[in-house]
Amino acid sequence: MRVTSMSKEKGKKKEKKKVISESVCRKVRRNDGYKMKFMSEYTFRNFYEVIESRYPKRVMYRVFRTEESITFSQFAHYVRSASTYLLKLGFNKGDKIAIMAESCPNWMVAYVALTSVGMVAVPILPDFSLLEADGILKHSEAKGIFVNQKQYAKIKSSIEENALELFRIEDLFHIPKNIVIESDKAFSLTPGISLMNMKAEPALLDANKPKEEDLASIIYTSGTTGSSKGVMLTHFNILRCADLNTDVYVKVKPGYKALSILPMSHVYEFTIGQILPLLQGVEITFLGKPPAVSILLPALSEVRPHIMLTVPLLIEKVYRSAVAPVLNGNEKIKKLIKYPIIGSFVYQVIGRKILSTFGHRLKFFGIGGAPLDSEVEYFLYRASFPYAIGYGLTETSPLIAGCGPKKSMHKLSFVGKVVEDDSVILDDKNSEGVGEILVKGPNVMQGYYLRDDLNSEVFTEDGYFRTGDLGYMDKKGFLSIKGRCKTMILGPAGENIYPEPIENLINAQEFVEESLVVPSKGGLLALIKIDIELMSKKLKIDIDTARKEAEKYVKEIRKTVNAQLSAYSRINETALQKEPFERTPTQKIKRFLYPKKKKDGKKE
Repeated sequence: MRVTSMSKEKGKKKEKKKVISESVCRKVRRNDGYKMKFMSEYTFRNFYEVIESRYPKRVMYRVFRTEESITFSQFAHYVRSASTYLLKLGFNKGDKIAIMAESCPNWMVAYVALTSVGMVAVPILPDFSLLEADGILKHSEAKGIFVNQKQYAKIKSSIEENALELFRIEDLFHIPKNIVIESDKAFSLTPGISLMNMKAEPALLDANKPKEEDLASIIYTSGTTGSSKGVMLTHFNILRCADLNTDVYVKVKPGYKALSILPMSHVYEFTIGQILPLLQGVEITFLGKPPAVSILLPALSEVRPHIMLTVPLLIEKVYRSAVAPVLNGNEKIKKLIKYPIIGSFVYQVIGRKILSTFGHRLKFFGIGGAPLDSEVEYFLYRASFPYAIGYGLTETSPLIAGCGPKKSMHKLSFVGKVVEDDSVILDDKNSEGVGEILVKGPNVMQGYYLRDDLNSEVFTEDGYFRTGDLGYMDKKGFLSIKGRCKTMILGPAGENIYPEPIENLINAQEFVEESLVVPSKGGLLALIKIDIELMSKKLKIDIDTARKEAEKYVKEIRKTVNAQLSAYSRINETALQKEPFERTPTQKIKRFLYPKKKKDGKKE
């Protein structure tokens, strides 16, 4: 955002706006019985009015190592201006407008400007290809798009083909269709009309107030099974999920700092990493660049966040590069950690060192989007690192179950307890009590956009949503995720084999980066990615020799892991995975791509 200060209005002196306090919100009585916390109505109009009234002069957003910042009152001002412009341009309630850009303050301005006057935002993950983005724009029937320079260069042809109204997200400029954009590079300098300079028209905004049940977003998933579907989420779905969980897992104060490194177009970051903390006056800093180590470490040191959300891959890399070599590579420490008291001390010391890397102030380190490696979680738990894990889907806005940083909330190998609003049942349980997780609650989507065929499959007759995930629930209500229904492998005698626990055993082996267990030739094949550089360094051999050793090593892993498995779930074959696994934007491996096929159609 190039404008960092709001111009003063001339003329009449502004009336002091009434604060929509938390106490006011908690006194609201609803017909459906839901108790409010930080909002008085579950609409994005109410969202920006609440945060503006409560924290007007506080900084809402910053961009790391730039002068770019925006206060809560500036944010609301820009939203009203942009909403007015969009309505006067001819957009109506229910119209779909896409947003395709990396996370930034204007991403949220665009989203709230659309939804607060009844339009529907269609967030598109920046990692989507031209083909995927084009398919989304067509399927969602989008009439416009907010896009940045980088993404414009990728989807220019799709924008032109679909005759979309074009909005540049860097400065919130509308570029009318009659203006010629000379080249991809010229996009950033192309003249246009500023949405932020439009004088807000309260009467027009009031005439287009959304309702809680109105559609707010269509979010297209990028799943591990390869199919992308448009998830329809209402204002109520998203905002109820955020409001309900504001004070459940950690106490947050206005002015706390959060560092955002995940795409806002993913509902996990949007609901839990943005809406929830903003309702409590948290200041959020964006990296402004991809979260490479060279930019992330300085940001952690300078921002010193209290709150941070990530996917498991980040903390797993930290563990394997900085912790595992200490715990597993030093024989003296390996012996010491076997003693409970001394072991706890060692874990705590290492935990404090990692905490210092994050700036010493971390109170909530949320991990979601994919399963967390059990060995890594064990370390975080023993080290008293303030991690929190959760479980959910795009279809559930996203949270179904979770736990906070306190040890009393954790139970190893479980994701926590089901959120207060939801009803969860396990369907078709086996002898071990594992069944498909079905959920019903106010956070559950309205369905897949224009896919009645799928909707009839994923919803039961009594309104439960089939998650496609397998779970187990203990007597105290803790939920454990056992895998995906679609990844479950049927054993030779009809046994249910879950690949994820086997992968956890493989990933715990020295030098292993990650693995994937898939069915092959009537048995199980484990594709194993080895950290060649670590092996070279540790064994003091050159890279070429390390590659040859890795081929032998994965065969040894088969013997080691099979010794810990029941007969029917043992690995028949291992193979060295030389290239990184292909992933979804939330860093889950795209299982449907493996094992890959050669040109002759045979499996590799």
